Amino acid sequence: MSTPESTPDGAADAAAPAAAEGTPPLVELADVSKFYGNIKALEGVSLEVHAGEITCVLGDNGAGKSTLIKIIAGLHQHDGGRFAIEGEEARLSSPREALDRGIATVYQDLAVVPLMPVWRNFFLGSEPTKGAGPFKRLDVQLMRETTRAELLRMGIDLRDVDQPIGTLSGGERQCVAIARAVYFGAKVLVLDEPTAALGVKQSGVVLKYVAAARDAGLGVVLITHNPHHAYLVGDRFVLLKRGTMAGRHTKQEIALDELTRQMAGGSELEQLSHELARAPEPSHLGGHPTH
Repeated sequence: MSTPESTPDGAADAAAPAAAEGTPPLVELADVSKFYGNIKALEGVSLEVHAGEITCVLGDNGAGKSTLIKIIAGLHQHDGGRFAIEGEEARLSSPREALDRGIATVYQDLAVVPLMPVWRNFFLGSEPTKGAGPFKRLDVQLMRETTRAELLRMGIDLRDVDQPIGTLSGGERQCVAIARAVYFGAKVLVLDEPTAALGVKQSGVVLKYVAAARDAGLGVVLITHNPHHAYLVGDRFVLLKRGTMAGRHTKQEIALDELTRQMAGGSELEQLSHELARAPEPSHLGGHPTH
């Protein structure tokens, strides 16, 4: 498994088109739709996730990002279109099935136990044991050593893996979750607004490890409403608006300014700017205004 420093940016960019041409996407959605009764949550949404690439899904609240995550993560099934994993059409019935197929989802409100140590949260639900019968017990030493080693492999140098995970910053907790997904064999990593509640410095830390997951060969889906964060690491961009696609681009096809303009609403924003413009003051008849 590669470390963050092992793959130069140029090499990653050069490898991306080859991966796209030679093998089917790790995950592909084609004209996928989802309805809740008469409510349209998604309609006609398409995206591709390739190994060693980051696909960014951008949209404001209510754009359909959460529904898209739930379909990829196995929480909900799509009603129309095609959902394929490594070229094979799929209809996931649970998050466990998604994990078994190599899709790990890290939600914004991380599922951690704050008072438990970092190593215990790293293995939560998948704890290794040693011994047999009445002597069977958790292999605490293995979990401590593995957690420390895997975090270092991702470039995360924690002072103490015995400290409660609740004492870590939001960015550090996100990074532990990313390292955990990589260790447990994820091929696709779905990140739900990982920088939404973070400051500039912590956001930069998280984006660094998102790039590290990409360089380790994973296909990453980065859900965000921040075009600046998306453009820093993204290879592909899908823009959602009210459950439909407002745009689909590769990094070579779009500049940050245009991505930001489309994300902000483009012509709608210009219209709003016009409506909010201060009306010119009425001219005064008969010369100079009185004070």
